[in-house]
Amino acid sequence: MRNAKWLLVGLILTVGGAGLAQGTVDITFWAAPNPPQEVFWKQMAEAYMAVHPGVRITVRQMPEAPTSEAGILAAIAGGVAPTASENIFIGFGGEMARAGAIVPLDTLPGWEDFVRARNMELTIQGWRFADGHYYVLPVYSNAMLFAWRIDILRELGYDRPPRTYSEVLEVGEKLKARYPKKFLWVRGELEVPTWWQRWFDFFPLYYPASGGQQLITGEVITADDRAAVEVLRFLRQMVEKKLLVTEALPYSLEEGHTIMAILGPWTFPFWAEMYPELKYGEHFVLTPPPVPDWWPADEPAKTFADAKGIVFYTQATPEQRQAMWDFIGWVYSKPENDLRWLEITTMPPARDDVAVNELFAAFFKKYPALVSYAENIPYAVPPFVHKEYVELKRVLGAEAIYPTITGELTPEAAWDTWKMLAEKIIKK
Repeated sequence: MRNAKWLLVGLILTVGGAGLAQGTVDITFWAAPNPPQEVFWKQMAEAYMAVHPGVRITVRQMPEAPTSEAGILAAIAGGVAPTASENIFIGFGGEMARAGAIVPLDTLPGWEDFVRARNMELTIQGWRFADGHYYVLPVYSNAMLFAWRIDILRELGYDRPPRTYSEVLEVGEKLKARYPKKFLWVRGELEVPTWWQRWFDFFPLYYPASGGQQLITGEVITADDRAAVEVLRFLRQMVEKKLLVTEALPYSLEEGHTIMAILGPWTFPFWAEMYPELKYGEHFVLTPPPVPDWWPADEPAKTFADAKGIVFYTQATPEQRQAMWDFIGWVYSKPENDLRWLEITTMPPARDDVAVNELFAAFFKKYPALVSYAENIPYAVPPFVHKEYVELKRVLGAEAIYPTITGELTPEAAWDTWKMLAEKIIKK
């Protein structure tokens, strides 16, 4: 009934929309700079155009020099933005929403029917902006998990990965005692202030330590100080014990030089091609992030959500916007298309039922390593929203993490420094 209701809305848009019944509407969709995602959207566009001859959809990868965000902003400034694009995280979406560059999606006809049809009524709640509107339609949500070389852990006498910081350090010390040339973790990016790198080191540790508390809420610093300091202390302890290496060591987990890494689900197609000998449950396992020792054993650990979605640009004409909305509604009215997305990209679609919907069961049976990502979607926290998100995260790396791991500042002093600088950034 839900799908039928949305299809009726789509029919109304297609038949009643200005321009869709006569002539051809040209619309452009920018896919993420990731070949599998481009493949998916090209397949969807071709299938849609086969039954909607009045719409012509051009799908291409968005520019990514120096970043995809910069490429999009340049297109907006030049008046050549696409009709819609994916690959938008909520922080960047907030920046564009404040500039009036993107459309509030909940003002489009049939929005509530759309949300119900895709079974994302819970997932969408975390994407509501302060003004009450939804500007970004979540496409996928990747709960960042920790991969462990369970084969090496078993050699050390462990039948499961460590759960707490003290357990991690204990495992690391036993690893160094038996294999002096191995390390617990390699993360050279800890010395790099690039803002988005914090998504793959600090935040996957901070969110479980804080219960998902955001660093910034509106214009106020709302960070859990105790959790943040504990994360910095944990990083420093690993460096001091020579368990954490901040030099480049490619494929260290895959080749057994380290036993821990933060991974997204996009890793496994690469492994299937380059490291087919690595078997889930035999050579590696996946877990939620480790937590401070005080964290209750029966309380699920949060993690960072590498989650991105689709926006509609205000530069498009009403006719183009309507055609694009009909196309996106057509794609997501069919759960089989979310399955196709999962098969092509291996990234869990942003649906409430990914882990329990029988439609996806055969896929997860074939790729059991991805089950954990689906199960942890409810515990995955998206980035905070603030217009200065780039600078706030850059300073986090340069003025808090780097001085901590080098020993220039204590974890407490480093965190106080970030808070002081963050306050100035927010108030300027």
